[in-house]
Amino acid sequence: MNAPLDRLTQGGFSIGIEAPLDNDWTPAGDRARRMAGRLPGEPDLQRHAALAKLADQSGFRALWVRDVPLYDPSFGDAAQVFEVFSYLGYLAGVTRDILLGTAAVVLPIREPLLTLKSAATVQRLSGNRLLLGVASGDRPVEYPLFSRDFESRGSHFREQVELLRHGGTATLPSGLAVLPKLQQPLPLLVAGLAQQRPEWIGEHMDGSLAYPGTPDDHRHRIAAWRAVAGAKPYISFIHLDLAERADEPMQRWRFGFRGGRDALIDELHALREAGVGHIGLHFRRNQRPLDETFHEIAEYVLPLFHTQSTDTRVPAVETFHV
Repeated sequence: MNAPLDRLTQGGFSIGIEAPLDNDWTPAGDRARRMAGRLPGEPDLQRHAALAKLADQSGFRALWVRDVPLYDPSFGDAAQVFEVFSYLGYLAGVTRDILLGTAAVVLPIREPLLTLKSAATVQRLSGNRLLLGVASGDRPVEYPLFSRDFESRGSHFREQVELLRHGGTATLPSGLAVLPKLQQPLPLLVAGLAQQRPEWIGEHMDGSLAYPGTPDDHRHRIAAWRAVAGAKPYISFIHLDLAERADEPMQRWRFGFRGGRDALIDELHALREAGVGHIGLHFRRNQRPLDETFHEIAEYVLPLFHTQSTDTRVPAVETFHV
């Protein structure tokens, strides 16, 4: 296993954050969006850098960003807005320790060599903090706009995985290379099955990015994952609204829940026991200020689950000035 995955799963379980760093899915956030003239599902990014730094300093293990190439009002979600690799490069410059993950890059609509170059660039500039989540995509409207065929996305996914694995050396004519070269193999985490057989996924992927669910949901999914992938990491997410009262009971909704930190701690214990290796917390439904929420989780929750970190990063050879 490589260093970023070792760090992600150190101690057997860890907690991260999923961007965008805004609570725009709350009534107050939606009113602010309308007043600012932002599209439905378009977050407020004014404080994203400060919140990313706070997440890093607070000890969250990873910061995850999604790849949404085009805004589609029928989906109503622009994700974190920025182009995923450009944004990861920026985040690499404003953070120090937190792992930087994609959840997930849609490989078949991207130019393969440029994807490799982008990933290698972020790996180098971040000091080897990149976790590359990949997917085949599920929005048919995007494919013809990128001159790609939706029906053949599964085979294109396999081809790009192979290219990412060998760093382009089997694709390029003699004497040509993609620079910067990969410092070590990229940790490839798959969202869903990416139009592949489970056995292929288990053999070729380094971890699973699973849809949110209850501990029982994950227990069943993990059994299927373990059958084809053994002990490789299983990662998921929670849409969280952390109540101010620590003892407020849990109220579940699709993909997450509202509740106090006691309910969050119980849920995380149950997820760890089910076999989940990492949980990313998603805060767009969170009604409290995000910095206040981050501080509470850092003080009362992270110490229960995170062991003392060991810095296994490769030192960055570039320096950002931001």
